[in-house]
Amino acid sequence: MLDFLGNLKRTHYCGELRAKDEGRDAIVMGWVHRRRDLGNLLFLDVRDRTGIVQALFNKETQPAAHAKAEQARSEFVVAVEGKVVKRQKANPELASGEIELAAAKLHILNNAKTPPFPIEDEINAAEETRLRFRYLDLRRPKPHRNLALRHRIILEIRKVMDEMGFIEVETPMLTRSTPEGARDYLAPSRIHHGQFYALPQSPQIFKQILMIAGLDRYFQIVKCFRDEDLRADRQPEFTQLDLEMSFPRQEDIFNVIEKVMVRACAVAGIKAEAPFPHMLYKDVVRKYGSDKPDMRFGMELHEVTYCFPEEAKQKLQIEGSVFALAAPGAAGYSRKQLDDLTEKAKATSLGDFFALSTLEKLIGAENVKKLAEACGAKTGDLVVAVSAKQQIKGTEAAALIAGQLRLQLGEALGVVDKSQWKFLWITGFPLFEWSEADKQWVSAQHPFTGIVDEDLEKLESAPWEVRSKGYDLVLNGYELGSGSIRIHRQDIQERLFKALGLSEEQLRRRFGFFLDALTYGTPPHGGIALGIDRVVMLLAGEKSIREVIAFAKTTAAQDLMADSPSPVDKDQLDQLGISLK
Repeated sequence: MLDFLGNLKRTHYCGELRAKDEGRDAIVMGWVHRRRDLGNLLFLDVRDRTGIVQALFNKETQPAAHAKAEQARSEFVVAVEGKVVKRQKANPELASGEIELAAAKLHILNNAKTPPFPIEDEINAAEETRLRFRYLDLRRPKPHRNLALRHRIILEIRKVMDEMGFIEVETPMLTRSTPEGARDYLAPSRIHHGQFYALPQSPQIFKQILMIAGLDRYFQIVKCFRDEDLRADRQPEFTQLDLEMSFPRQEDIFNVIEKVMVRACAVAGIKAEAPFPHMLYKDVVRKYGSDKPDMRFGMELHEVTYCFPEEAKQKLQIEGSVFALAAPGAAGYSRKQLDDLTEKAKATSLGDFFALSTLEKLIGAENVKKLAEACGAKTGDLVVAVSAKQQIKGTEAAALIAGQLRLQLGEALGVVDKSQWKFLWITGFPLFEWSEADKQWVSAQHPFTGIVDEDLEKLESAPWEVRSKGYDLVLNGYELGSGSIRIHRQDIQERLFKALGLSEEQLRRRFGFFLDALTYGTPPHGGIALGIDRVVMLLAGEKSIREVIAFAKTTAAQDLMADSPSPVDKDQLDQLGISLK
């Protein structure tokens, strides 16, 4: 027989009781974490979000409570009334381990089936099982800690944004489809058959309009949606810190974000030091083989094309540049380990990998020596050289492949200093990138990104040379956020749209209201968006953003708990004027 809560009121949280509470009457409520029956003495560990307290049921002194406790099982919901007493033997693994609750009364408020996995900090259950039973998974201490950390970080962000004069403004969730680099999630209109809202990939146009509206400093903790392939640090719906400023220099936006990140890191007990270093995109790719480099270890890249004579290039079928790196202490790699690296390079479908030991016959001893010197290799190091089979316009393909091998080798060799927090601003991005599918230059960022003033004259004649006013913030190999100084002049915005091949009719259909807004005195403005999920993931020490999102989706974009997406009734489709293929 289950009990009613009635007027029973909790006096303490389980994990908050301490030795100083000895002698006090207490009522705790939560779940039965563990049950131990020693005959006359029965122990229930009662758990809530703050932790665990042990409740002692003595058959001799409290027979009714003891009898009731015999009915309790794991994950039953209970309330325990009793007195806080000192434990005969303290449990150092529990924060409340110096005391226990001598139970006078037990209320069983609900029963529970046996859960599919233990409610423990560390479990071996498959992630699919955890996501299917997310309400049980979230009872574990680790998800509690992650969600509490997320709450405190977002609260601190709001505080620091308010201190800097930013106003939080909500922008619409139902808007129109605009090209922003990924597929939209569409919501059909019941009133206007055949027409669709789009869920925002970002509040980009709205936050620019807020600058036109004179808000000066806007921010928002906002949900965004992108229908794209997923991975460990990507979800179809995600949360970002979105902000925009009027009349900013690039340095002003950097200063704002550095204050935000220093304060957010402090919440997690991590000391971040500003200002963060800066690097140009072209330099960071050539040095680290990535536009989001992990700088917690060396193994920097070096261009060594000059070490390969023409005859060797022909034999090895090298067309573009060759980049190399030295892996410390890895000269003793076995043939199998080298073959594994070769396969990883080939898996990109873009590259070939050469170990220095295999090159001497092809490029000669003198060139081998030059190559080793160029990489700063020492005795016992493994020198790896990489070329790209497929050249991509506007990129250093060989450097990008070498960058992937750098990360794999760094992790395998254990040279990544996990105690470091290495922030980096990257600037000087190209405005356009080559689309092999479309055989044309397309926008590398969203089409409102500002253009470096002296490059404007090349917009139509040499788009591949045009640099943007965009910037990224990177931390330990992850892109945390991306932003830019925007185009605030209508004439430049229209030139860029035309350079992207958009017709006047397309411009009016997609951006008409925004182009009109630009004609009413738009101030210079710029901003950035930081991925909150990624920030919390890194500060929590997790490897997947699913660990810091309460109700995450799988890499197949499914919510296994709610069984979503799901079919809908034909009546609903008829109301929307939709028939399915």
